[in-house]
Amino acid sequence: MQLKKSGLLTKLVILTLLIASAVSLLGLQEQIAQARREQEELELQVARQTQVNADLRDAIDHSGDPDRQADIARNELGLASPGEKVIIFTD
Repeated sequence: MQLKKSGLLTKLVILTLLIASAVSLLGLQEQIAQARREQEELELQVARQTQVNADLRDAIDHSGDPDRQADIARNELGLASPGEKVIIFTD
C-alpha cells in the first residue's frame, strides 16, 4: 500500500482551521473572564443585600423594644422625653 502525500491545498486548509480554532479559543477565554468578573460583582451584591436583610430582620424582631423606640424617637425624629432638654451642637 502506498501513502499519498498531502497537497499544498490540504496543508493550507488545516492551517486555516488551526488558526480559526485558536482565535475562537481566545474569544471564549475573554467571555469566561467577563463572566467571572460579573459573578464576583453579583456575589458582592448578594453579600451586601444579605447584610441589609439581616439588619431589617433585626429591626423587625426588636421593634417592640422600648429602649429601641426611645433611640429612634431621639435620633431620627428629634423627640425628647418629658423634662429632658435637648442640646444641639453645630459645627
